[in-house]
Amino acid sequence: MHNLILVGLEFLLWVPAIGGLAYFLLAILAVQKLKRKHAIANVSQDYSPSVSLLKPLYGIDPELGKNLETFFRQDYPVFEILFAVRDESDPSVALVQKLMKRFANIPCTLIVTGEPPYPNAKVFSLEKMAKVASHDLLVITDSDVSVASNYLTNIARSFEDKEVGLVTNLYRGVGGQDLWSKLEALGMSTEFMAGVIVAEFLEGMKFSLGPSMAISTTCLRAIGGFGSLADYLADDFILGEKVFLQEFRVVLSADVINHHAYSTGFQNSFKHRLRWNRSSRFSRPAGYFGQGFTYGLPWALILFLFTPTGWSATLLLGSAILRGWLAYAMGKQLLGDSSVIRRLWLVPLQDVLSFATWVGGFFGTEVVWRGERYRIQRGGRFTRIPDPLAPPEKM
Repeated sequence: MHNLILVGLEFLLWVPAIGGLAYFLLAILAVQKLKRKHAIANVSQDYSPSVSLLKPLYGIDPELGKNLETFFRQDYPVFEILFAVRDESDPSVALVQKLMKRFANIPCTLIVTGEPPYPNAKVFSLEKMAKVASHDLLVITDSDVSVASNYLTNIARSFEDKEVGLVTNLYRGVGGQDLWSKLEALGMSTEFMAGVIVAEFLEGMKFSLGPSMAISTTCLRAIGGFGSLADYLADDFILGEKVFLQEFRVVLSADVINHHAYSTGFQNSFKHRLRWNRSSRFSRPAGYFGQGFTYGLPWALILFLFTPTGWSATLLLGSAILRGWLAYAMGKQLLGDSSVIRRLWLVPLQDVLSFATWVGGFFGTEVVWRGERYRIQRGGRFTRIPDPLAPPEKM
C-alpha cells in the first residue's frame, strides 16, 4: 500500500513537470509569432485623436516624480492629464502641483474625490476623472509606470479601427535596489508576460493589464462605465472581459512600457505576490488552476528531489534550458529588458518564490491592499474588512 502511494505521488509529479516543459515550448513559439506580428503591423502614422490621461494616485512611490514626468513629456498633439487623490493631505498632491507649474503648457486637473463609497478606490477615482475628461479616448496608467515620449502616439493608432474598444500594453519589470524587487521585476518580464502572450496566442485578448489601458468613451458607456467595476479587486481583468463580451476588440499593443517594482523586503514582496494570486484565483478559477503548468522548473525540481533518477535529472536539465531560453526570448528579445541576461541565474529562485505564492493563493480569502485589509468573494468581488481599532463612523 505504501509503495502504491509513492507510485501515485510520483505520477502526479510527472504530469505537471512534463506539462511545464510543453508550456515552455508553447510560450517560446508564442513569443516568436508575436514578434513577427508586431513587425508587420500596419497602422496609420497620422491618426492621433485627442486624449485624456487618467492618473489615480495614493501616496508616494519611490520614483513617482520621475514616472509622472514621462507623461508630461509626451510628443503628442492634443492631450490632458487628470489626477485624482482621495483627500488634499495625500503626499502626492504637492508633487503633482509642482509638476503642473513646471509643465504649465500641458492642460492638467487635480481632483479630490473624497472617501470611496465602494471597495475599489481606484475605480472611484477613474469614475470621477471620466466625468470631467474633455476627450473621447481615455488612457489609464498606474503610478508605478514610466513610458517613452511616443507612448500616446503608439497606443492611439490602434483606435483607427473602430472595432477596437480597448488597448493594453506589454511591460518590462524594472527592479529597485534590493533582491526581492529585482526578483519581482524578473518575474514580470519573464513569467507573467509569457503567460499573457500564451493566452493571446491561444484565444486572443479577453482581458487587459492594469499598468496601461486605453478605452474609448463609446466602449466605456457600452459596458456600463467604470462603476460596473466597483466591487472587483482585479478591475483590469474584468474591464477587458467586459469589453470583449460587448464584442469590441481588445488589442495588445506592440509598445512596451516600464512597470517598476517597489516591494522592498521579502515580506512585502511575498504579500504583493500573494494578493495578486488570490485575486486571480477568485477572478478566473479554471485559469488559475491551469497556471500551475507554467511552473515547469519548480515541478521538475520537486520531482527530482522526490525520485532522483536519470529520467528526472534529464527532465530537470531540459526544464532549466527551456526556461532560460524563454526568459531570454521574452525578456531581452521581445521586451527589450537587457537586465534579464545579467539575472538569468536568479530565474530558478524567482520561479520557486512565484510557485510558493501560487500554492498560497489556494488558501485564505484575505488580502492587504494600500495598507487596508479586504476579503475576496466568489467571482472576484471584494469587501473591506473594518479596522476593529478604528472609531465608529458618524451617522
